[in-house]
Amino acid sequence: MKKSAQVIPASMRAMYESFHFAAAARSGDLLICSGQLGTGPDGRAIADPAAQFAAAFANLRAVLAEAGLDFSDVIEITTFHVGLTQHLGTFMRAKDAVLPEPYPAWTAIGITELAVPGCLVEIRATAQLRKPAVRAAAPRSKARSRRGAKPAKKRSARRR
Repeated sequence: MKKSAQVIPASMRAMYESFHFAAAARSGDLLICSGQLGTGPDGRAIADPAAQFAAAFANLRAVLAEAGLDFSDVIEITTFHVGLTQHLGTFMRAKDAVLPEPYPAWTAIGITELAVPGCLVEIRATAQLRKPAVRAAAPRSKARSRRGAKPAKKRSARRR
């Protein structure tokens, strides 16, 4: 992968250097985001589930923003949950607060643990990259045709 394909917000540079993975990578017309946890500035899990889920989405928002995207560009999320059924309602409220209609595809998977003790969810996402804006072509001058050629001389309307 080329370095130019990597997306690493400044706030996640230490994670990149310590754990050797990018927060996201561009591939074709997609942005593939690594899983985001609900940790505080100290790197530890936030104790309150609702606040932890909101922080995980805030971290995902930072990754998307670094690539010039937002949640409306997300086409798929996969979430990994410790205590899936116990916290699903709380998680869905956090998810619905940030992901607009039309909703992306979503797969929720129950697991036994995550990389950071106390974390209850990891959110990975795939987003559609935006196409660069195409500048409108300047209108062609009537005095010149294609490729700068001089226009043909007009014929006289009268016949001989």
